[in-house]
Amino acid sequence: MKLNLKKELAAMEQMTVGQLHDRYVEVFGEPVRSRHRQYLIRRIAWRLQANAEGGLSERALRRAEELANDADVRVTPPRGPYVRQSGNQAMYGRYGTPRITGLIRNEGMQVNHKRVERIWKAAGLKVPKKQPRRGRLWLNDGSCVRLRPEHKDHVWAYDFVQAWTHDGRPFRMLTLVDEYTRECLAIDVARRLRSDDVLERLAWLFATRGVPGHLRSDNGPEFTAKVVREWLARVGVKTLFIEPGSPWENGYVESFNGKLSDELLNGEIFYTLKEAKVLIERWRVHSNTVRPHSALGYRPPAPEARMSAPLWAGSAPFAPLTALRPPTACAVNGVGLT
Repeated sequence: MKLNLKKELAAMEQMTVGQLHDRYVEVFGEPVRSRHRQYLIRRIAWRLQANAEGGLSERALRRAEELANDADVRVTPPRGPYVRQSGNQAMYGRYGTPRITGLIRNEGMQVNHKRVERIWKAAGLKVPKKQPRRGRLWLNDGSCVRLRPEHKDHVWAYDFVQAWTHDGRPFRMLTLVDEYTRECLAIDVARRLRSDDVLERLAWLFATRGVPGHLRSDNGPEFTAKVVREWLARVGVKTLFIEPGSPWENGYVESFNGKLSDELLNGEIFYTLKEAKVLIERWRVHSNTVRPHSALGYRPPAPEARMSAPLWAGSAPFAPLTALRPPTACAVNGVGLT
């Protein structure tokens, strides 16, 4: 059906601002904030004409066809590399356009964020909706309840995540995050994880990375066990237990767990526990070395250049948990587990 632009303009001149907003959403597929009537009318008329003429005027289309016949010239711009490759769509499909822009720029390419937004939208990739903002935790005197990390290894946070293999059997993951650098220190995967497994992982991290100042966690029995609290006190680590039923007080690791679920767990089918361990560890390495983090200026928490050796080359996180336990006891700073 041929567009009658004069008729459309006459009809829009009779519309209210609210009706123009509805018409804008109908034409563009997205809302608009502006309440300027002439701006809305011009934008809607431009898009209607562009849709009717294929995005270009008839004169421009004829000229483009002439150029294409005379020489090897593209009439349409090439699609971006992250849209053309289906594998990258699967890997980065849950990323928002700011994170994708940071990822491209980290690879040395200069790209405008508006172009990334257009390509991402054309590919039909859905961006997760923003969660509602929560108020900060403040006391009456204006001080904040939650201890803020001030430097690397100042505050670590850990928590459990649960998922299932293809046969319906559950497995658990122990995630540990450095709140200041946003680096994921470890993700242990097993059918069952108890307080001795928590001690085992902490002992290995304390011996290889150093002892943090504080450990933040919820009130799960694996974290509040007497043997865990006493051992942490002996090595000089202060515990920060959040209020029961207030997971937002442990926001750093909860946010990380949400990204883990959204970008990996919700899109994978794990047929065996070993497959889950391999894929989860691969995602952890990618999250630390490649994935841009908005709080770090869209830089990864631990780029590969800073790492002495690849984590997948026979390192401890890939080994079974039993391989990390010494025959008698594991000691850190002269303090043993038993």
